[in-house]
Amino acid sequence: MPRSTRTTRSPRSTRTRIRRTGLPVAAGVAAAVVLLGGCDGLPGEKDDRAAGSGSSGGTGGAVRGGRAVSPLENPDGTKPGLAPIGSEAEKARARALIGKLVTKGRGPRTGYEREKFGYAWMDTAHGVPLAGNGCDTRNDLLARDGAKLRHRDGSDCVVQSMTLDDPYTGKRLTWNKRHAIAVQIDHVIPLSYNWQMGASRWSEDKRKRVANDPLNLLPVDGPANASKSDSGPASWLPPSKPVRCAYAVRFAQVAQKYALAVTAPDKRTMLAQCGG
Repeated sequence: MPRSTRTTRSPRSTRTRIRRTGLPVAAGVAAAVVLLGGCDGLPGEKDDRAAGSGSSGGTGGAVRGGRAVSPLENPDGTKPGLAPIGSEAEKARARALIGKLVTKGRGPRTGYEREKFGYAWMDTAHGVPLAGNGCDTRNDLLARDGAKLRHRDGSDCVVQSMTLDDPYTGKRLTWNKRHAIAVQIDHVIPLSYNWQMGASRWSEDKRKRVANDPLNLLPVDGPANASKSDSGPASWLPPSKPVRCAYAVRFAQVAQKYALAVTAPDKRTMLAQCGG
């Protein structure tokens, strides 16, 4: 829908948007996410996720399409997707980044609640890209990574349908909001992992930032995301092997940005994905 038809949400006009033509995520689905709890709370999601959805096609393997960007070239998370890291030079850069991470044991989950990281998906977690643009974080992420976007009539925010090249499985997903769990927004470092590694002592504002930071968020295949739950890399990696080094880099980028330690097994696993 032409943007000239929109007369509300004036704050969005002040911001350069990452959107392409096309598609919104329903506000009603967002409300359901909040009410149902969990990290993002849709039925079937485990702890740290929420979503959009649809049917999938294709088989596992490297992500198709060419729009995805290597995490090494996307340090703020505003560019789409998670492209595989292939060259030896890139893997050496990846290992250098991961090697800087501090390790410690994972603390207790006692006291963790999704709400301590703010409601999903708030547009007011100021200090991270895309915040304060008049569109909730989930729709921002769907628009960032989706293609063939279609938005709800009268809106340039709420995504109704799209296609997604899922980095975790290598499948191309066809999504629409009537099947809101087939695509979920994954916290690369799950919120409960953040909590156990130090976020329990953070300010509320910092917890809201990590929960809504595009660097820490990827729209992905729902079942793959549900299988991850709140696991670190030693316990869960994307089914698509070509993207595992890129996933490890993104995990490291978030940990580094928020001064988070990772467990020693997680660090070893991350290095191994990049040839270490």
